[in-house]
Amino acid sequence: MNQPCGIYWLSSYPKSGNTWLRIFIANLQDDRDKPIPINDIAVGGIASGRVWLDDVLGFDTADLLAEEVEILRPYVYRWSLQDPQIAYRKIHDAYTFTMEKQPLVSHEATLGAIYLLRNPLDVVLSAANHWNCAIDKAIEHMGNHNAQFSKSTTGMGDQVTQRILSWSDHVSSWVDAKNLNCLTIRYEDMLAHPQTTFTNIATFLQLPDDPQRVAKAIRYSSFQELRKQENEHGFQEAPASMQRFFRNGSSGNWRSSLTPEQVARLIHDHAAMMRRFGYLDEDNNPV
Repeated sequence: MNQPCGIYWLSSYPKSGNTWLRIFIANLQDDRDKPIPINDIAVGGIASGRVWLDDVLGFDTADLLAEEVEILRPYVYRWSLQDPQIAYRKIHDAYTFTMEKQPLVSHEATLGAIYLLRNPLDVVLSAANHWNCAIDKAIEHMGNHNAQFSKSTTGMGDQVTQRILSWSDHVSSWVDAKNLNCLTIRYEDMLAHPQTTFTNIATFLQLPDDPQRVAKAIRYSSFQELRKQENEHGFQEAPASMQRFFRNGSSGNWRSSLTPEQVARLIHDHAAMMRRFGYLDEDNNPV
């Protein structure tokens, strides 16, 4: 029997638990007797990484327009089918289509996607810290239907342009995508019910899912362990402007950190999606 090959996308709006998931997968795969160093994680290189795209294409994409690079990206992902192994790739792009009307992630190359979902009231706090901006600016960005990252027309940034869209648009683009094998996971359930939630993730991703191995990978990926490693060795994926990447890994911090006006703005922008996934009750009150 032929083994499956292709990509499982680890998809999320930024600051929703993607790095935590990748570290869990790395610990689960390696099954060592101690945690993998966070700076040695080889799982889930980001889909928008320019070095990967250039290596596969065989030329420098820096001189191309963003739209031209986007057209080429599905072909790069399809090239991964030459590798007989399953790949796990991080992606922050929304599930969009190129000008050629092809899914950005390529149907042929995609085995499925884990979509990580987190309460936007908490996302905005982590995002403001990560983007080194005021909370009000982060709220504005999360509500922008045309939001992009790395949006210069040309250049040699580490990542190519990514269409992020608004928080609600981003969620809908993945969880409602047609013909996509997608498992939606709430960040809050990863915290509250780790054994069940991470076991479901492992099973979906065709990874080992026996209870002892999953429990060990959860333990080795705990925020206490990640903070300890970051304190001792730093974290190479953290932006230079950020003092700490692994801040607290909890939920509900918005209650003591957002003003009533900020909460109201986020609910106004995202009420329908927040209700759908249990972050608001039927009267639009936070749960």
